[in-house]
Amino acid sequence: MKKIITVALLISYFNIIPSPNNEHPLTALEGTWYVNMSNFNMWLKGNKRNPRFTYTLQTKRRITGLKDVVSYNKRKKQKTIKGFDTPVNNSTVAFVWRGKGLLSVVKSKWEILYQTNDWALIHFQKTVFTTEGYDVISRQKSMDEKKMTSIKLKLTELGIKANLQSIEQN
Repeated sequence: MKKIITVALLISYFNIIPSPNNEHPLTALEGTWYVNMSNFNMWLKGNKRNPRFTYTLQTKRRITGLKDVVSYNKRKKQKTIKGFDTPVNNSTVAFVWRGKGLLSVVKSKWEILYQTNDWALIHFQKTVFTTEGYDVISRQKSMDEKKMTSIKLKLTELGIKANLQSIEQN
């Protein structure tokens, strides 16, 4: 009963869309998400274009999380940063990312503040290498004015005053 109440609260509070057929809740995040708005300097400098995240459900050391591949274009070449997102608890909306390979010593905490079927607002904490910030990600490369208006309203509703800039996707 406690699990049912917790899931219902999470769905209503975070607007998380449950997966059909009792699949793992993280399956709602699987697939490619395009960064449409951000205040993250890495995306705003202009030399890294078309940022996107691809999440795949994966179990590592008995922990089900997300294989995380960040892709972007730099000087006409595709670059990737690979890692694994471990859920902080059963809520599956807060994660600790750990890099793969040389980046295995790097960790970053992030969370989903709001999610629908086709867009999400994520918050990432400050690390030694990055500042604190926000990304608006979606299933589409670009968003129409109606969706942009609803995102801006949600940012206001959540009290987020950060200056998020649009990220053009080609």
